[in-house]
Amino acid sequence: MPLILALLLQVGPDPMGGAMANDDLVRDRPPRVEARAQDMIDPASVWLQSCLDRLTEDPARAHTMAQIRRSETTGADRVLANHCLGTAATELGLWEDARTAFIAAHDETPANEPRARARFAAMAGNAALAGGDAAGALALLDQAEADARAAASAPLQALAAIDRARVLVSLGRGEDALAALDTATTLAPESSEGWLLKATLLRRLERLGLAQEAIEKAAGLAPGNPEIGLEAGVIAVLSGREEAARGSWQSVIDLQPESLAAATARDYLGQLGPPDNASVPAPEEEPPA
Repeated sequence: MPLILALLLQVGPDPMGGAMANDDLVRDRPPRVEARAQDMIDPASVWLQSCLDRLTEDPARAHTMAQIRRSETTGADRVLANHCLGTAATELGLWEDARTAFIAAHDETPANEPRARARFAAMAGNAALAGGDAAGALALLDQAEADARAAASAPLQALAAIDRARVLVSLGRGEDALAALDTATTLAPESSEGWLLKATLLRRLERLGLAQEAIEKAAGLAPGNPEIGLEAGVIAVLSGREEAARGSWQSVIDLQPESLAAATARDYLGQLGPPDNASVPAPEEEPPA
């Protein structure tokens, strides 16, 4: 296995983590080979794990560690330093730093490791979008998708397409975003994330019949996802199916009563008011004089 990709898969958070629930990249990963002796552990892997371990408690320290490591190393070690540097910068909200580090990691990863290059380009694109540069994000995500195609990795292509769709929506290019989501759901039809986003976009484009089909696919894949329940209710109420909307939103409350999604569902129900067939309490009879 290529060195950089092997190290990325061994330690720390998935570089594409958060892009979609139930990460479909798991099926794309080779079995992990555990080290059987201390002298079998790669020093670069140990350093990367140490840097990533600091992210939760002290991202600023991890950021400094990675800067020092980057200035002192070359090759795969420098790529991994940029990986940690970009991730730490993301934690700190330093979007331009993150973007620069991930671009460097991408550019310094050998061309024969397109999967790792695709992951770094996608991370750079997300950092660019978070920093307010949607046009720059789109170019980087186009690169991520191209790298994923070179790797013949449908799951990576689907993830890049989903991220690209988000950018296109932010640019007001709804039809192009829908085409990107069509690509994502074709390449990864078992991913509920793609179907949920497709349903949401179709609803915004006022194509409620197609939105209903997409949300049903999402619900079939992830019946316990509260975001799917919320969107299903919105599509239903806009389609004139008030009782179906109430049922969807109530299911979100029943599933996770203390969650933010449940609070949103209660707000939606409150906006609808009581159902038309709600029984009205009979007035109390006055006692006889």
